[in-house]
Amino acid sequence: MRIRIVDAFTDRPFAGNPAGVVLLDSDAFPEAGALQRIATEVNLSETAFAHPLPPGGDADWALRWFTPTTEVDMCGHATLATAHVLHSTGTATGAVRFATRSGVLTTVARSDSAYTMDFPTSSLTPEAVPQGLARALGAEPLLVLDTAEHIGDLLVELDDEATVRGLTPDFAALVRCSRRGVIVTAAAEDPTLGYDFVSRGFFPRVGIDEDPVTGSAHTALAPFWSARLGRDTLTGLQGSARTGLVRTELRGDRTLLTGNAVTVIDGELLTSL
Repeated sequence: MRIRIVDAFTDRPFAGNPAGVVLLDSDAFPEAGALQRIATEVNLSETAFAHPLPPGGDADWALRWFTPTTEVDMCGHATLATAHVLHSTGTATGAVRFATRSGVLTTVARSDSAYTMDFPTSSLTPEAVPQGLARALGAEPLLVLDTAEHIGDLLVELDDEATVRGLTPDFAALVRCSRRGVIVTAAAEDPTLGYDFVSRGFFPRVGIDEDPVTGSAHTALAPFWSARLGRDTLTGLQGSARTGLVRTELRGDRTLLTGNAVTVIDGELLTSL
């Protein structure tokens, strides 16, 4: 069984967010424990598992995502990575529909070698600053919003880009501040550099202290910054050490996420599921 590692939301190796991708030949997933053991061994923020579905249905492939410690409801970069593997190997052409915990997610390969994914837009609900959040982050929030069910993160606006980039959170303390993770964001200091806002994502509750580039977070960042900036089409920079760009387009209750991907490792899983 082949397993690939793909860097997503980047057009060059060793940047963006790496994801494991396993395409299964079977018509059903193995038991969840086997998938979790592989994801733990791969030890990336997510490993995606997909198997083909019968023709004529609402979706073409079933797709699940696992962090090193748990299964998650939604993952953007591993979906992008899976679409890239399907297209780059000739397994799929055109639009690919994935059946997931978050409904059917569609990806389309573009002529510029990027991929566009159609995800549900997150709702945003203002809430009081949780006790201990400012201390855990090392910065005072301007605004805290709760995201939708399938994301389960806090979206936290900070003073400026420099504050976002300079954070060194207390991850043990951050675990107690949200259901899943914390997304911090600020407007770009200089939009002429090619991005409109900056963010970082911290998810120690699911075994990921900092995620390099978080596609699902941009289903919340897109409506937040589109309302602020008055434009439905934006580009976000996730300011982790690896960095990555996510182009967003807000379409009401759906958000389009566009990015590139590069396969960096193509190997063989030497054990049965």
